[in-house]
Amino acid sequence: MRNIKITAVIIGLLFMASCVKDDTVIIQPVVTKTVSFKKDLVPLFTKNCALGGCHNDGGKAPVLTSAKAYNSLKADAAYINVSHPENSELYQFLTGKLSPAMPMGASTNPGNLNAYVLAWIKQGAKNN
Repeated sequence: MRNIKITAVIIGLLFMASCVKDDTVIIQPVVTKTVSFKKDLVPLFTKNCALGGCHNDGGKAPVLTSAKAYNSLKADAAYINVSHPENSELYQFLTGKLSPAMPMGASTNPGNLNAYVLAWIKQGAKNN
């Protein structure tokens, strides 16, 4: 009887050890339409990023208010990398590959922000 209990404990421990989560796979939609900076991204930035104490006037760079977002993102070449869009700091912060993950205190992909930003960068990061 004792051997059966020990065997059951060992099997239970092995089962639990095999259920460890090593990676998180984030599946995000692929955006196939032309992304408009003004119509698609600015409203998402306004709602999720250009808030008091965050990426607004007098806040943290880049300033993502509707009037300043494009110029602020283009001011530092690291924010947007059209040659390697996934390496853009903007995208890296949104996906949590750089810390702290953005937007702070919000879901990790509000309004499919990550997919829209990546598509926009892949499309040349135009001020459209």
